[in-house]
Amino acid sequence: MVMKGRKTSNKNPPIFSHEFIIKNHADIVSCVAMVFVVGLMVQITSPWAYMFVAIHHNVTNTTEDPTAVVKYTTGGKDACAVFFYFLITIIMHAVFQEYIFDKLSKRLHLSKVKLSKFNESSQLIVFYILSALWAIDIIIRENILLNIRSLWEEYPAPMSASLKLFFISQLSYWLHCYPELYFQRIKKEDILQRIVHATIGLSFTLAAYFFNFQHLALILLTLHYVGDALLHAARLVHFISQKESRTKLSFLIANSTYAFAHITTIALTCVVFLYGLRKQEFKFDYANGNFNTPAVQFSAAVIISLFQGYILYYFIAKQIKRARENAAPVVVKTRPKQKPKKREVKCMRIFAGKKSALSEDDDLPEVDQATKKNLRNRPSAKAK
Repeated sequence: MVMKGRKTSNKNPPIFSHEFIIKNHADIVSCVAMVFVVGLMVQITSPWAYMFVAIHHNVTNTTEDPTAVVKYTTGGKDACAVFFYFLITIIMHAVFQEYIFDKLSKRLHLSKVKLSKFNESSQLIVFYILSALWAIDIIIRENILLNIRSLWEEYPAPMSASLKLFFISQLSYWLHCYPELYFQRIKKEDILQRIVHATIGLSFTLAAYFFNFQHLALILLTLHYVGDALLHAARLVHFISQKESRTKLSFLIANSTYAFAHITTIALTCVVFLYGLRKQEFKFDYANGNFNTPAVQFSAAVIISLFQGYILYYFIAKQIKRARENAAPVVVKTRPKQKPKKREVKCMRIFAGKKSALSEDDDLPEVDQATKKNLRNRPSAKAK
């Protein structure tokens, strides 16, 4: 007798396969990030690792005044910092997804379509809320909102350490959206939309950072992040809540805030570029980061206003279309009755005759039913 061995299933995918990389991408990226952290502890590699971990391009002379607040400007070494925090963002994305959002989605029992939207909205809400809170803290500390004239009178203003790190993290986040399409196994029909969204966010943030409009961009990003966070929160309420009143209220608040954010963006952009900066001296100085020229002013005002206007128009048109669809009465189409065919009529008649005969027999007592059944079977027996 031959004993059959127990079948063992190898659940671990092959090393360096697509499944292996997707499943363990957070651990792989963590190992890469640890190379820079460990490099800080070694004297030979610490200058090299410090270039990636720390922020650079300090413009404050602390030798004359040690208590002075350290200010920074933009520079080429910022790309190294963006790369390191790009790795950190991928790790944080995986941590939130695995330990929070995956556990919540299992309890909700969502469909595949809703699950993809749930994960997208959840990740964006975390990013928008954290970024908005960070930006509001910088605005309050540096008194930007109350001193709105500083947006053009102090241009180009150097950045504080917190503001510089904020923009580096913003660039890192939008860059990490591209590999996440692969890590999260995004469907082909959703890839284009997410690429466009990430590219727009990266382009506007990078342009504001390069042309030294960081303080203006900080206010505009705060407006957008609050509106977008409420909009995605309303979508989550729609997925989770079973009460229609909660969904309507959440979308009402989100839609109003979203529209207000875009209108305020257009107004503030026109005030700064077409009014404030025009009162200052027109000067182009690449070394000092001064791009206050009519071409830059007009281009920035037109591009931002047209883009915000297009988004606002598309959003309002979508809301009107949805309102009309909800208000329209539901028409139930009824199929016209078809005349039965001749063969169907014949079958129905035969079936009706048999049914009537059976119904007549059912009305008789059991003895008479048996007698009548025997009389029916006699002709068939004679024929044989």
